[in-house]
Amino acid sequence: MAESMKGLKRSHRCTEITSANIGETVTLMGWVQKGRNKGGIVFVDLRDRSGMIQLIFENGSIDEEGFEKAGRLRSEFVIAVVGKVEARSGAVNENLKTGDIEIRVNTLRILSESETPPFPIEENSKTKEELRLKYRSLDLRRPDIQRNLMMRSKVAMLTRVFLEKEGFLEIETPMLTKSTPEGARDYLVPSRVHPGSFYALPQSPQLFKQLLMCSGYDRYIQIVKCFRDEDLRADRQPEFTQIDMELAFVDVDEVIDVNERLLAHLFQEVLGVEVQLPIQRMTWQEAMDRFGSDKPDLRFGMELHDVSTTVKDCEFVVFKNALDAGGSVRGINAKGQGAMPRKKIDKLVDFAKDYGARGLAYLAIGEDGSYKSSFAKFMREEELKALCDAMQAEPGDLLLFAADKNKVVWDVLGALRLELAKQMDLLDKEEYRFVWITEFPLLEWSEEQNRYMAMHHPFTMPMDEDLHLLESDPGAVRAKAYDIVLNGTEIGGGSVRIHQNDIQVKMFEMLGFTKEEAAERFGFLLTAFKYGVPPHAGLAYGLDRLVMLMAKEDSIRDVIAFPKVKDASCLMSEAPGMVEEKQLEELCLKVELPEKETRRE
Repeated sequence: MAESMKGLKRSHRCTEITSANIGETVTLMGWVQKGRNKGGIVFVDLRDRSGMIQLIFENGSIDEEGFEKAGRLRSEFVIAVVGKVEARSGAVNENLKTGDIEIRVNTLRILSESETPPFPIEENSKTKEELRLKYRSLDLRRPDIQRNLMMRSKVAMLTRVFLEKEGFLEIETPMLTKSTPEGARDYLVPSRVHPGSFYALPQSPQLFKQLLMCSGYDRYIQIVKCFRDEDLRADRQPEFTQIDMELAFVDVDEVIDVNERLLAHLFQEVLGVEVQLPIQRMTWQEAMDRFGSDKPDLRFGMELHDVSTTVKDCEFVVFKNALDAGGSVRGINAKGQGAMPRKKIDKLVDFAKDYGARGLAYLAIGEDGSYKSSFAKFMREEELKALCDAMQAEPGDLLLFAADKNKVVWDVLGALRLELAKQMDLLDKEEYRFVWITEFPLLEWSEEQNRYMAMHHPFTMPMDEDLHLLESDPGAVRAKAYDIVLNGTEIGGGSVRIHQNDIQVKMFEMLGFTKEEAAERFGFLLTAFKYGVPPHAGLAYGLDRLVMLMAKEDSIRDVIAFPKVKDASCLMSEAPGMVEEKQLEELCLKVELPEKETRRE
């Protein structure tokens, strides 16, 4: 039967007690990790968010009733104890922060009993994620998850303090906004007061933070929830948290400077890791050419080689067709993988096809210098030698080639490079390699919509030296945009914004907006811009992704308290769910499900 605290007050968390407290009487409260009844003595491991400490219950130091209660303690009972700190009587437990001490208990109160949990509350749980997320309140008790969430809290706190000292103001922006369908799908919220009208949950506070710059607030910061109705991956959620900022009267270098110092501060304070400043910068074009990705992982080499010139006269039809169509032939050198079995190479070919490749050409070089290849018979000996030289190949290497349009080649080899790095165990989680990617294309062509789309958003400033290309060659215009990448993951991105009206009008024209459409979607921002707008720029981090990498986790679900799964549902609360007809009637809504879908119970 549960007891009350009856005036007891916790004096310490479990691991706040050290050998310096020996002889003191302390009051602890927490969860039973496990108990061991040895007859005349009961050992219990007590756990709270700080860690664990060993309790001892022994006749003579606790009354008979208390000893009897100690004997029936089970995993996840919530208890309060009063006792004296002693040096551990048995062997020191080197794996515990409190492994050299124990608490000899004289008072025990069982505050709450527990049923047997559906899985053990332990680090590095082997329990299936679906079960853990269904019982997330239990999963959140695991020490590794608790450390992750405490790290997240510390990152948020340090960010606020650092940026406050840099002159930033924390200002909240609305959650109920207007839908601007340019980019990911919005989550829509029907209005009861305005039947047939909808709010949208913000994909980012972009327009509002630009308005704040127009309003003279200089430097804005917000740690804010954002929402995107898109397919999920390990590093995506339908609702996620941004460290969002905007600065007035700055250009690219000023934004990068304050953020480099912020990152260095966070990694030093949280992890004790020194970030070397300045962080390396790389243009988008260089990143694509060298790594096939605008978020390159620099912890290993295996860079792409453009061999288009080397193979331009060969008779291999796959290479010839790609080059004749204006594409390229590029390859990567998997050092020391020349003896890879054919079955494994075939799996790499299938992997490449998932990223748009029609196939993958390979050339394995034996230790004796011999070749095993899918295309060597179509090339002369001197052409093969020139190709190997261009790939910096040595005996024992495996060369893999993609031939197609540049975008396909980059996508295929960029993904293949990472897959090989995993197979070759080249990814060191103890290493943190940052890089700024700059000078993104301003626009990208959409075959589906037969028009240019903004690579970032319609308010990104073109580079000054490319302004003259807006009319003649818009696809060649580079943007004053920048992403910060860590270990192959984009953790933040931003840009300098357009503040000149003529450039903004031209941008809308290139994106296919009429004046009326631009006014309909962005009218309140454009109106504000009529009354004096300062040059401004911003950046937003994905807090979830940043903490995921700092915590060396593979999924952001391990650093979010209550995450969704791949279909954007919550296994614990069973959201989303159906609502009563009365609620729909109040909103003037009627639901008609597609025939194949069934109502969720």
